[in-house]
Amino acid sequence: MVVKRLATEAEAKALASAIRLRILRACLDEPLTNKEIAIRLGANPATILHHVRTLVSTGFLAPQPVRRGRRGSREVPYQATGKSWELRVADPEVGQDAMVDAFLEELRLVGDRSRIRMSRLAARLTDDEYEELGRRLMVIFEELRHRPPSPGGLPYSIFFAMHPDDTRDVTPPAAS
Repeated sequence: MVVKRLATEAEAKALASAIRLRILRACLDEPLTNKEIAIRLGANPATILHHVRTLVSTGFLAPQPVRRGRRGSREVPYQATGKSWELRVADPEVGQDAMVDAFLEELRLVGDRSRIRMSRLAARLTDDEYEELGRRLMVIFEELRHRPPSPGGLPYSIFFAMHPDDTRDVTPPAAS
């Protein structure tokens, strides 16, 4: 199990934005310029630049070597560093809404809806079983994170959430 470092206040704030999380995802496989990010996310380049600067200053994006644009302009592409995966936030609420919002926005943009896989499951777990399930799932996530990209593989995003179900009675049903 990977032990994640506690995020600084600036790092936590940087990750508490759906658009910033989407920028990191967009720049994961290839470096993109501010303009390319704005086009990909359907956003204003000035707004994106503000978020890019925040992500660069906190180490989540790394500027790549300057390149020349079509008209000879200077372009700086940015690559996601993967740093967000190595952090945990002290206040679990910080960033959760942003993560869900980013996921929902990305889901809305999926063209081929037949490629979406979703499931929901209700379970009753002891605290130990809950912790064990969380650990086992994180092992799978870590394996996927460190796996080299498959040649010809398609990009997929995986969103996972496990939460108490406050809509159900916390008293276990009586054994029969």
